[in-house]
Amino acid sequence: MDQPGLDLFEGEGYLKGSLVQEIFYNEENQYGVFLLRVSETSEELDTDEVVVVGNMVLPHPDETVKVYGEWKEHPKYGRQYEVRHMKKELPRTREAVVKYLSSGLFPGVGKKTAEKIVDYLGPAALERATDPEVLLQVPGLSKKRAQTIAEGLQEHRLLEQALVQLYQYGLGPATALKVVQTYKEQTMQVIRENPYRLIEEVEGIGFRRADEIARKSGMALDAAERFQAAAQFALRESCLSQGHVYVTAEELNRQIDRLLYPQAEATFPYEERERHLEYLIEEERIIEDHDKYYLPSLFYAEHGVAVRVRDWLDRDREPTPAHEMYRAVGEVEEALGVSYAERQREAMIQAMDSPLMVLTGGPGTGKTTVIKGICHLFAKLHECSLDPADYEASEKPFPVRLAAPTGRAAKRMSEATGLPAMTIHRLLGWKGEFFERDADHPIEGSLLIVDEVSMLDIWLANQLFRAVPRDMQVILVGDDDQLPSVGPGRVLQDLLAVSHIPRVELTDIYRQEEGSSIVRLAHHLKSGQTPEDLMHPQPDRRFFPCSRDQTVDVVLSTYRQAIKKGYTLFDVQVLAPMYKGPAGVNRLNEELQRVINPPDSGRKELKWGETVFRHGDKVLQLVNHVEHPVYNGDMGKISAIDEKAGKDDPVLWVQFDKQEVPYKRSQLNQLSLAYACSVHKAQGSEFAIVIFPVLMAYRRMLQRNLIYTGITRSKSYLILCGERDALDFGVKRQRREERNSQLTELIVREW
Repeated sequence: MDQPGLDLFEGEGYLKGSLVQEIFYNEENQYGVFLLRVSETSEELDTDEVVVVGNMVLPHPDETVKVYGEWKEHPKYGRQYEVRHMKKELPRTREAVVKYLSSGLFPGVGKKTAEKIVDYLGPAALERATDPEVLLQVPGLSKKRAQTIAEGLQEHRLLEQALVQLYQYGLGPATALKVVQTYKEQTMQVIRENPYRLIEEVEGIGFRRADEIARKSGMALDAAERFQAAAQFALRESCLSQGHVYVTAEELNRQIDRLLYPQAEATFPYEERERHLEYLIEEERIIEDHDKYYLPSLFYAEHGVAVRVRDWLDRDREPTPAHEMYRAVGEVEEALGVSYAERQREAMIQAMDSPLMVLTGGPGTGKTTVIKGICHLFAKLHECSLDPADYEASEKPFPVRLAAPTGRAAKRMSEATGLPAMTIHRLLGWKGEFFERDADHPIEGSLLIVDEVSMLDIWLANQLFRAVPRDMQVILVGDDDQLPSVGPGRVLQDLLAVSHIPRVELTDIYRQEEGSSIVRLAHHLKSGQTPEDLMHPQPDRRFFPCSRDQTVDVVLSTYRQAIKKGYTLFDVQVLAPMYKGPAGVNRLNEELQRVINPPDSGRKELKWGETVFRHGDKVLQLVNHVEHPVYNGDMGKISAIDEKAGKDDPVLWVQFDKQEVPYKRSQLNQLSLAYACSVHKAQGSEFAIVIFPVLMAYRRMLQRNLIYTGITRSKSYLILCGERDALDFGVKRQRREERNSQLTELIVREW
């Protein structure tokens, strides 16, 4: 609360007044738009009512606030006052104090009780009422109610003081509010005792921000908490941003020094360093294994995968007699009306005789054909039905389980095989904070086939493998030339390095025989070459040369043409290597939305931060949904918007295939526009038409596996646009991410 005679922001421009109208307020990030009646200001105004915008604690009607900021001109809404800091001031008049006490902030205090308190304690009632003993003097006020009111006033005062203090530490309004929301009245106690807790407990605060707060609150440069926070942060960032499963001692120490001494003016004393690291190891906040440092979850995940793989490889399996196997393969060919190539037949036979097998191959090599063949060969040899209807009334589980990391990849599996397929998270019964399926509650079935394994990080691989019963056969399918997983590890690459694991690589290109120049292009790029006909129009692909400034217009024009020809929003996908920049994902989405789904008086829309969601927009699910079977990478269409919905009610609905999913305001951060998306987000998906701009402006991200992954998302038609030199640059740049992992070594250690 405001302290008389003390203004921490003295000299800054300000407006002081009371709330007249709440125009918009987002409970999730505290961004609001209010109409303020100004009673005092540091500058001249031609009106006493002003629109103020920014991240603020929600003011109550008639509550006096003092806001510090500056004037901004909004292109649509005109002149507004953008708030940097805000202070609430205690009401001083009888009427204002009564309104404040009876505003609903303090349970059980209505207007009559508020009037009693003010009449007895006077205009300074709010300062005096923080003491329950003083409140007990008010006639008719019980001890319990006096305690409740006093505690409520104390809490609100502490919160306001904490916000002001956090502003002094350099935190902006949005971040300061997150901190106060997390710790409430304990905020300043946490800051005093260990501000480095904010790194793990408050989203958006990294080591440097927490370190700045710690330094301003008096923490010593050589404090144990400072070193320990730097060590944990450096380890976590290396794993999450670079994909490492562990970090070497040398690298960890270098990263720690970079955080603690950004100007390279010193290093942390060796003996102190060793002592603090030993403490973290003893507390199991870090695990050390032969000069390799792990986050505990990654250490146990990597060892868990290794143990499970060794267990599969230790199993003795009686091979099916050759004459029976070949007869069954022939029957499958006849039933499906196909004729398998020798390598495809080899893959199917190997799959039947192996507890674990890895199947790899690039686009057009027939991986999905082999997957379908494996399913039917398994059913033939085990004399079981592949009709789900035969199991609906039976206690027997469906024998073949098909899964993939993303919803779109699972859908492609299902379409290619005619059998049920699902995401790995759904197969494991993901519930937001835990998986229902584990070693004690394993997956049911006899054969598991997992596609797009290049996307599998070590965490998810461990969750999946530990839920597979010992007698279930496992087939892992992937393309090692695609981008690696977003999360830590290189699971497919490490498994392929274990010679004991049976594997078959499909190399013959069958789609090329059908005239696919996209597949031919992919295999050229895979070998580090660009074909001579790259710039020549092909029946299924084109390259439109253009400059960086022309790229957005070319993308818009091409997208519009595709829609005019009858393709849907879900048939056409724009991919880009980066989010930011003049031709990044964010800019492309804004421009495509403007052209494809423009604002209209009859079309509802909802603003969320910098994004406008509009009825009919194509959107992308960014994380796995806790309440509905919708997963990271799924795309849908906004089917309804209710901008007047209450705080806990849905404000937006998205149609995903056959289900409609509601979203509250607090869940809108799970969505983004999806006219354009990153290549990483498109991995595991296929689209009829892919529009893929390639520019030197993307050079930081351009490399062979990213370009290869991007163009192989195209099923029927590929449109490349941009700079030929940029494509050549990226294709020659084979910068396979060197990720620290010892999964291969852990698996082979027993042999």
